[in-house]
Amino acid sequence: MAQAWKCSGLRWAADGPVLVWDGGRRSALTWGKRVAFGVAEGGGRTCVGARRHPCPVRAAVSGRSTGARCEECARLDRAHSVAADTLADDPRPYRVYLAWFGPGMVKVGITAEERGSARLLEQGAVCFSWLGTGPLMAARRTEELLRAALGVPDRIPYAEKRAVRARLPRSAAERAAEVTELHGRALDLGGWPESLAPAPCQPVDHVGAFGLRDLPAAVGEVAELAAGGVVSGRLVAAAGPDLHLATGPAVVVVLDTRLITGWELVPVEGEEVTVPVRQFKAPPSVQSGLF
Repeated sequence: MAQAWKCSGLRWAADGPVLVWDGGRRSALTWGKRVAFGVAEGGGRTCVGARRHPCPVRAAVSGRSTGARCEECARLDRAHSVAADTLADDPRPYRVYLAWFGPGMVKVGITAEERGSARLLEQGAVCFSWLGTGPLMAARRTEELLRAALGVPDRIPYAEKRAVRARLPRSAAERAAEVTELHGRALDLGGWPESLAPAPCQPVDHVGAFGLRDLPAAVGEVAELAAGGVVSGRLVAAAGPDLHLATGPAVVVVLDTRLITGWELVPVEGEEVTVPVRQFKAPPSVQSGLF
C-alpha cells in the first residue's frame, strides 16, 4: 500500500509556490510540473487544528470547507487573527494596500509590514500598491475609511477571481489603471489617521510570478474532494491558493489547495480529475460603487 501524506497547504516562497506537507517536507511547484494525488480510500477528512496545535478530538470536517477546521478550532484560530480585530495592542507596523484581481475587482486590506508582499501573493492579487504604513488601529481606520467613502470592499470571492484570470488586460499599465486611479482618490480623502504615513502609488504586477501570461481559460473549479477521488494534471499557473491544472487537451481545472488539507493523499498515475468540478459562472462586469 502506498504511503499516505497530509498536506499543510500552499505557501509562496521567494522563487514561487510550494506545497508544504505535515512533517516539514516541501514540494516546489514549477510550470509544467505534474501535480497528481488520490484521496486515500476508507478515510475521511479531519480537522487540521488551530495555531499549530492538533485538534484534540480529530473532528470530521466537510469536504467543501476551505478552512478544514471544526467549529471549536476555527473559533480558537480566529481569536488570534488580525482580521477578527482581537489584536488591538499589536505593536508591529502595518501596511494598507489596494489589490486588483481583474476588471472591476479592487479591494482594500492590511498586512504586517514585516510580511512584505506575502499576503498579496497568498490572496492572488494580480496587481497591488501600498497605500500607507502605521499602527494597526490606524491601518484599520484607513481601511474602513475607504470602504465607507469610496465603496471599496475588503473581500472579493475567490470564485470571481478565478473566473477572470484568463481574460486579464495584456499590458501591465492597463492592469494597474484601476489601482492607480483609486490610490489618487484615496489620498484626496479627508479623515486619514495622523499616525498613518501615506505611500506613493507604485503598482506591483504579479502576472509573471503567477504564470498568467497566455493562460488558457479554465472550465471550472474543484468543488470538493472525496475518499477514492483523483486530481491529476500539469501545472500551468498558480495564484493565491489556486493551482491551474491542465487535465487534457484544452481542458484546465482550478484546484483550491485549501480543499486538500485534512485528507490523507496517495500517489497516482495518469492525468484525470474524478472529483466534482463546479463550472464557472460569468463574473460581474463592474464592481458596484467603485467608480
